[in-house]
Amino acid sequence: MTKLSVNVNKIATLRNSRGGNVPNLLKVASDIESFGAEGITIHPRPDERHIRYQDAYDLKEIVKTEYNIEGNPIPNFMEMVLKIKPTQVTLVPDSIDTLTSNAGWDTITHQSFLQEVISEFKKAGIRTSIFIDTDLQLIEAAAKTGADRIELYTEEFATQFDLGNKNAIKPYTDAAILAYNLGMGINAGHDLSLENIKFFKENIPNLAEVSIGHALISESLYLGLENVVNMYLHRLK
Repeated sequence: MTKLSVNVNKIATLRNSRGGNVPNLLKVASDIESFGAEGITIHPRPDERHIRYQDAYDLKEIVKTEYNIEGNPIPNFMEMVLKIKPTQVTLVPDSIDTLTSNAGWDTITHQSFLQEVISEFKKAGIRTSIFIDTDLQLIEAAAKTGADRIELYTEEFATQFDLGNKNAIKPYTDAAILAYNLGMGINAGHDLSLENIKFFKENIPNLAEVSIGHALISESLYLGLENVVNMYLHRLK
């Protein structure tokens, strides 16, 4: 059974756009768990444009399932994660001004750095995952960092799937098989959606977890819109 971890960044974006506390991020996270999700993911960025660092601490008291914090292991991020001790930390090589994650780690060039960072997190009992592309050499190098898992960066798969190219799954299948044989668990995320998730799951062996945010929240807005409009109409009668 592949676990679903819901990324709540977009809930924080909506809250921040108006000020105040609507929608209430903590209540949404708690409700998402009550609906059956097996994890909550956040990705705080240095400018706190969506998830704020304080949110990360507050969610620690709320999340009862798996708590996954993603981000670039800059000093402030590392300090926060080591204090919170989430279930999992996912290392993502975002630059400060990155709009959304757009590349995985070069685990060859940054191997010694990742080894240091991962060692710190593992000493604290935090499961570690590396955001990564499907290059098999990078998967092999990831295993040498001591990471518990990899998270496959799935944007290219999602783009090609939308174009009808189902063969785009093959590099992801190959990467997952190699990672598993090297002793790492397999996570995946980025642009996975209701349209492609079933096909992806069926073709990725030993898929432990998917982290889905933007598509899930967008789909929820649309699939719930008719219901809410009718609730307003009912109250206005």
